[in-house]
Formats: sequence, C-alpha cells, structure tokens
Amino acid sequence: MASSMAASRPPLQRRVRALQLATVGVALAVWETAVRAGWIDPLFVPAPSAVGAALGTMGDTALVALGETLSKTAIAYVLSVALGLAAGLVVGSVRLLREVLNPFVMALYSLPKILVLPWIVLLLGYGTAPAIFYGTIHGLFPVTVLVMGAVRDVDRTLVTVARAYGATTWQLYWKVLLPAIVPSVVAGMRLGIVFCLLGVLVVEMFAGVRGMGYVMSSFANGFRAPELFAATALVSAASIAIVLVLDHVNERLSHWRG
Repeated sequence: MASSMAASRPPLQRRVRALQLATVGVALAVWETAVRAGWIDPLFVPAPSAVGAALGTMGDTALVALGETLSKTAIAYVLSVALGLAAGLVVGSVRLLREVLNPFVMALYSLPKILVLPWIVLLLGYGTAPAIFYGTIHGLFPVTVLVMGAVRDVDRTLVTVARAYGATTWQLYWKVLLPAIVPSVVAGMRLGIVFCLLGVLVVEMFAGVRGMGYVMSSFANGFRAPELFAATALVSAASIAIVLVLDHVNERLSHWRG
C-alpha cells in the first residue's frame, strides 16, 4: 500500500505543476489581452510583453542592484534568526523571564517599525548599516515570538524525563526543545526572510540607499511602469525562490526531528 502511494506521487506532482503553469499562462494571457484592448491604462499597468522587454533592457544594472539588496538582506536575516532563536529559547524556557518580558516583546512586535526608521537613519547615517539594522529588527520579532510560543507549548513531560535521565542544559536544548519546535522555527524563518527583505527595501526606497529599492523608487518617480513591474518581478522571484529553499530545509529537518 505504501509503495503504491509513493509511486502515485510523481504523476500527481506533475499534474499539479502543469495546472499551476497553465494558471499562470492564462493569467498572463488575460492581462495582455486587457491591456491591448484598452481596458487597462498601460501607463500604470503595462502588458506582460512590455514588462518582459523591460527585463531585457534593464540588464546587469537590475541584477547588480538586486544582488546588493539580497546581500544586505542575507546579513540581516542571519542576525535576526540567530538573535530571535536565542532570545525565544531563553525567554520561552524560563517562566520568570517569559512573564516579565512577554508584554514588552509583544508591544515591540506590534509597533509599526516605520516609526523608528528616522531615528535609525539619524544615528547610523546613509549607507549599508541602517538597511541591515532595520531589516534585522523587522525579521527579529516574528522569529522570537514564534519560538517563544513553541518553547512554552513543549510537553513538560519531555523535559521532566530528560532531566530525570541526567540531561545537561545543553542536551535539554539540543535533544529535546529544538527538535520539538522545528516547525515553529521554520515558520519563523519563512516570515523572517520576508520581513528582512521588506525592511531593507524600505530603507533603500526612503533613505536613498543603493539597491533594488532605490531602483524601484526611481522607476516609480519617473513613471517607468514596465521597468517598475520588471523590478518587482525580479524581487518577487528571488523571494519565492528563498521560501522554496526554506521549504526544502524544513523537509530535511523533519527527518532529524523524527
């Protein structure tokens, strides 16, 4: 039974991929038709063919800008995941810390981060540092909150049994808590990369920092809709690719968790 189910998965996956590609193709065809028929103003929403042509003319400039944005996002992401995972594990596992700090963490998580952007630019100036810092605080709190909640909800019986068998604090975290919270950690990582990328783009757009955000802002101010859509497509494609990689990591970690 299990072998037959496993054998049926590849054809099903191919059908799903085919339907997804067909859906995208139909959407692009409808979009192209609507623009060419005059139902949509191409000044604001260009046809997919115009967006594709803009991708070709943007060339290396857009790729360099995207590389700058992704490099800053990667640094911010590593910092946010490392700090968020550490803070979530410590605060979530120590009840006193959790009771004291949880309201402050939730308040900072709910705070619109755009409010602190002028202060960050004032303190750090214009350049790479404010983009990385702002991206880090954007991604930090989703990771921290999800990890805190996951640690809090871990079955206390597992912890009690581990301590009864003489597990050290390090072994308790590595062998019990981390495997139990893998789904929440990966969920936090998914949210974290999106928030980090958003934070970096916001700084590039509004603080004039080099990168894809600055390029997109320039296109918008110049009413260059095809180039703006093309740049948006590049950023979206990069974000989707990263999330798919994290999904693959989640599948690999699920075996370790098991």
